[in-house]
Amino acid sequence: MRVLVVTAVPAERDAVTRAVGEPPRISGVPGAEIHRAGPFDVVAGGAGPAAAAAATAFALAASPYGLVVSAGIGGGFAPAAPVGSLVVASGIVAADLGAETPDGFVPVTALGFGRDLFVPPARLVREVAEATGAVRGRVLTVSTVTGSAARTAALLAAHPGAVAEAMEGFGVAEAAGLLGLPVLELRAVSNTVGPRDRDAWRIGEALAALTEAFGKLAPVVEGWTHDRLDRLRTPHPD
Repeated sequence: MRVLVVTAVPAERDAVTRAVGEPPRISGVPGAEIHRAGPFDVVAGGAGPAAAAAATAFALAASPYGLVVSAGIGGGFAPAAPVGSLVVASGIVAADLGAETPDGFVPVTALGFGRDLFVPPARLVREVAEATGAVRGRVLTVSTVTGSAARTAALLAAHPGAVAEAMEGFGVAEAAGLLGLPVLELRAVSNTVGPRDRDAWRIGEALAALTEAFGKLAPVVEGWTHDRLDRLRTPHPD
């Protein structure tokens, strides 16, 4: 059971495959390339939840997988997730999917539609955190990256304990969820969520941290997917 990893851009994809230490084998799915390295099939699916969901769906239609991972760099909420740290999602949240009303933001679930939260397997989240040193907490998926103190405060008020935001996790989870597949989100923090300050971003350092994390992640996910396959093969008692 292989692991599908979905990133936004090629630089993130390449950071993941570098962890394996050998050139990836490249194949194609509609609209994207699959880079196979070690246990990981990595696709750069594009920015935002819609592109991520579409790329994930095409990849899942082409091959069977035991686990889907949304990965890349992202913004960390201070002080929980400082620049250079790693975060692993205990919950993947669609933070701005809903409606603005005179009384404030209403999530999509309160409108009677769909869902706004996916919960990765707790054991896997714990093992990933232990192996990589990642901070555990909810990771918010947003369609518009936060760029002000007011928006940061509003997100934290709505989602206490959130550790990071990015733009793809919930889209990846939606596609995986349609097939009943477990999903994980792992982010390396390149900047602090809040007023935009490009000079303070550390994209290169975050990509290096992502590579290091996936080097440690490989044996964890291989063991977890093998255990899951064994459980699926074990007949249930009548």
